[in-house]
Amino acid sequence: MEYYVYILSNNLNTVLYVGVTGNLVRRVAEHRNHLDPNAFTAKYDVHKLVYYESTSDVKAALEREKQIKGWNRKRKNKLVESKNPTWKDLYVQ
Repeated sequence: MEYYVYILSNNLNTVLYVGVTGNLVRRVAEHRNHLDPNAFTAKYDVHKLVYYESTSDVKAALEREKQIKGWNRKRKNKLVESKNPTWKDLYVQ
């Protein structure tokens, strides 16, 4: 099974959310549809997939999520821009 560490942003790229999931398409759809109206992603309209990476090791995915969450904004921006310099939405339905 594949596990994904991902970063979502809002339309203006001013807010970031880092998460981990075993089903990236389903999870991004859940964020987009605001399944939990009280969630951070719903409150700040964070729904644009701007970065993701995958691994078959769930522990590695969880550790990577924690690592990225601990970074400052500048470092997170550099990570996104290393694979997605224009911050386009990578989500494909």
